[in-house]
Amino acid sequence: MPRILIAGCGYVGQATGDLFHAEGWAVEGWTHSAKSAARLSAKPYPVYGIDIADQAQIRARAPAAAGFDAVIHCASSGGGGVEAYRQIYLNGARNLLIRFSGSQMLFTGSTSVYAQCDGSWVTEESETKPAREEGRILLETEDLVLGDGGIVARLGGIYGPGRSALLTKFLSGTAMIDPENDRFINQVHRDDIAGALFLLLNRTSLAREIYNVVDDQPILQSECCRWLAERMNRPGPPIGKAKGQPKRGASNKRVSNAKLRRLGWVPQYRTFAAAMEKSILPGFVEFVE
Repeated sequence: MPRILIAGCGYVGQATGDLFHAEGWAVEGWTHSAKSAARLSAKPYPVYGIDIADQAQIRARAPAAAGFDAVIHCASSGGGGVEAYRQIYLNGARNLLIRFSGSQMLFTGSTSVYAQCDGSWVTEESETKPAREEGRILLETEDLVLGDGGIVARLGGIYGPGRSALLTKFLSGTAMIDPENDRFINQVHRDDIAGALFLLLNRTSLAREIYNVVDDQPILQSECCRWLAERMNRPGPPIGKAKGQPKRGASNKRVSNAKLRRLGWVPQYRTFAAAMEKSILPGFVEFVE
């Protein structure tokens, strides 16, 4: 039975661990604290409170954690800034690579490393020049993992049951349409991420490869808002100048998933509308009734 470590049992990590377990893998999960691990005690696989940025904690767990066939580094920075990125992503990856040198490593990065602003299509071969230091740290982490024979999955904006930044902004009244700075949104459903990671770790000869993990249809932010307004029979957001910078930067690009598609990955939720109808809106029913 193959063994896998999910280093980061958060929103994506839990779904990924559940899928691997259902498919017959022996799963072990790590989350950032014992308190977080206790909340996951009902999982059908063990979850431990391990901070991957802390070498001592990894070493303390090491005798019982030997022999993983694969390790997925999908820990989150928790919305932190540059230092959190450096500790969780870069130092976390370095610590995992040192401890599990014989395991296949997969790192979940971000499509925010593409800084294109002209609405053009980008692939894994496109230029990566993120404007923010956080993005540069992600690229440094990618290089570290790829240099050790690992795989990188660049994730689009993550959404799924109980989680949608666009829907939350729309319902809270904080969304705004800025005609002069409309931008494409590249998203992916949590369950489709899990499916992609499972596919990548069940294929051979994928070492040192990068894959974009996004749905089939980049969509303009204004189109998202108009669709939500029509679907929920609510007024659309106001027209005006957006305040602040988007969390994923000020880029405007359409991210291609063609490379992952060629491996046989087929997303359950191919578009924003499909995911909203089938998976997202039911979890927000209290807002729409």
